[in-house]
Order: sequence, then C-alpha cells, then structure tokens
Amino acid sequence: MTLTIGVDIGGTKVAGGVVDEAGVVLAQVRRDTPADDVAKTRDVIVEVVAELTAAYQVKAVGIGAAGWIDATGSTVLFAPNIAWRDEPLRDYVSAAVGLPVTVENDANVAAWAEFRFGAARDADDSMVMLTIGTGVGGGIVIGGGLLRGAHGIAGELGHMLAVPGGHPCGCGRLGCIEQYGSGNALVRFARAGAHQEPDQAAGLLELAGGDVRSITGPMVTAAARAGDPVSRAAFAQIGHWLGISLADLVQILDPQVLVVGGGVIEAGELLLGPLNQSYVDALAQRGRLPVAPVRPAETGNGAGVVGAADLARRI
Repeated sequence: MTLTIGVDIGGTKVAGGVVDEAGVVLAQVRRDTPADDVAKTRDVIVEVVAELTAAYQVKAVGIGAAGWIDATGSTVLFAPNIAWRDEPLRDYVSAAVGLPVTVENDANVAAWAEFRFGAARDADDSMVMLTIGTGVGGGIVIGGGLLRGAHGIAGELGHMLAVPGGHPCGCGRLGCIEQYGSGNALVRFARAGAHQEPDQAAGLLELAGGDVRSITGPMVTAAARAGDPVSRAAFAQIGHWLGISLADLVQILDPQVLVVGGGVIEAGELLLGPLNQSYVDALAQRGRLPVAPVRPAETGNGAGVVGAADLARRI
C-alpha cells in the first residue's frame, strides 16, 4: 500500500499525518507555527515530515497552506497569516526531506478531501465546496480534478459579489459574500440585532455579560440553540446569502454535488436549514432540470492532512 504525508499549515499550528490510499490517517504530529518567522516555519514543516518518515516509508509529501499558491504547486505567492511572500516552499522542503513535494491552497486541499473521501465521494466528475469559517473559502473540482486556474488562484469563492456597494471586505472590494455569509458576518448581524432589539436577544446578551461588543460566534450558536430570536435571525441571514451564492455557482458550473464545510456548519440546521431554503428559492425557475444537492462536509478537522496527502499521491 502506498503511503503519503499530508501537512496542514495554519496561522497557529502545523499538523502532519501519514495517510493511506483509503484516506485513513495512520499517524499524526502537531507543532506550533512560528508564523512571523519564515525560516522557522519551513524548519517546523521539515521536522514534522522527518518525524513521520522515521516511522513510515512514504512516497511523497503534500502541503496545504492558507494563501495563494502558484499554478505549478511550488511557490506560496502570498499568505495572509504567515510571513510568506513568493516563498519557494516546495523545493525547500523537497531538498530537506528527499521526497517529492507539492503545495496547494488549504481550501482546495479540504475540497479534495471531501471529493475523494467525504460528502462528495460518490461523485466522479465535479463538486463545489464552500468553507464557512472566520471568512468564506472554497474549492472547485471539475472533470475529476481541482480547478486551479491560469495562475493557480482559482476558487476564491468568498470574494464573489453579494451586495453591490456593500460592507467593505479585506480584499479591497465592497459587498463580497465573505462579508455576508461568514462567521464574522454572523457575529456582526447578531451584535446589530442585539443592539437594536435587546429584548429579543436576552439569552445572547446574558452569555455576553450584557455587552454587545463581547458577543462571539460560539455565543451566537449556543443562544440560537436555546431559541434566542436574534441569534436565530443571524443564522438565517448568513444562510440566505450563502444559498444565493450556491445557486449562482450551480448556474455557472453545474456540479454534481455542493458541499458546505468549515467551523460554522457545526451549528447544523440552524445554518443549513435557511441555506437550503434560500438555495431552492433561488433556483425555482430551473423547473425540472437537475441541480446539485447540498451536503455538509464530513472530513472535519482532518481534511487538510487527508486532502494534501492524497494530492501528493498524484505527483
């Protein structure tokens, strides 16, 4: 059986794992990310791989990193949470560990894990995934392979336009879906609702100690589960916008499956209920034409390691 290593790099942790051909993680290693030090971050990745290869014979290494990766899978062009700028990560790690290495965007890696082993494993051609966390990310599989684009940075689905002239986004545009369908948007909607209608947010405000500014995402989820009207309305708002965006993607790409992942989907039907309703309403005129089902992601926190390892198997 061929084994590969997947390494998932975030702003706070470097997680590595040995993964078999069925997507099963056989061993794992985790280190803190020295995000402000490029050289130390590279060395931590090498340490993780070295520890795993000391116990297992592996074929290749796949790295998933939050950032823009060039089309060759070799260079991190820009990373928002790590001090990487035009970083030749593939060649550095490959030379240090003596194995073939590929580098891919973290959302693409998670999408690939879902396509191969998760919610879209029954699809053989296409899938679109939205990852709903602090922001909104995504990955696209077309023709059985990741859609990377001419420069390697396709799939930035969080920066589709939702509201012309809307809320400012970190990308420099106004009104991106990231500003209306993310965890940050959930908190913003909840804070606004609690400020405007405090009597409808009693449960949420109790969790926040009476301070609207102290409201967090987990508080909104907990209050919504307990029936807090403002918190449930905040979920309904982000679900509405995400459903519309998924409908747009269906019109453009016609995938077999749509997958929704990320930390926010731990809220379950609080999000998926309004999201699915908005999606169906937006596609009402499609009539009898088939449309992709919407499914929650299944691979969870291990998606980065599993997806990166499976992509490495294809080097």
